[in-house]
Amino acid sequence: MTQVCVISIHVPNMKEAIQFYTEVLGFEVNKEYGPKIVTLVHGELPIVLEESEHVTHNVSSSGVVLTLKSDDIHQSLEMLKEHDVELIIAEPGDCPPGKYISFKDPFGNVWEYLQFIQK
Repeated sequence: MTQVCVISIHVPNMKEAIQFYTEVLGFEVNKEYGPKIVTLVHGELPIVLEESEHVTHNVSSSGVVLTLKSDDIHQSLEMLKEHDVELIIAEPGDCPPGKYISFKDPFGNVWEYLQFIQK
């Protein structure tokens, strides 16, 4: 069976990307493969940042949404606001497994925080 093992995100500025993903979203730098490829971890699935000159800031979304688990959706929302992150869905919305908010990274990639709620 095929399984997703890595997600790569192409960014125009590695320094800015590392700062956002570590300081705002809480990822940790795992390994640097030179100045243009960095692996981040946040749980078990690694994220690979690849610097590419063919990517521009705030490009329209690719249609892919990446989701992080939140234990407290309101706390996650406040943290994003404190960092002036561009919110797409700025108030926790209902979804089948619980509540979510949606936001963009500095390069236009769409992310969500999802809090699972037992019903």
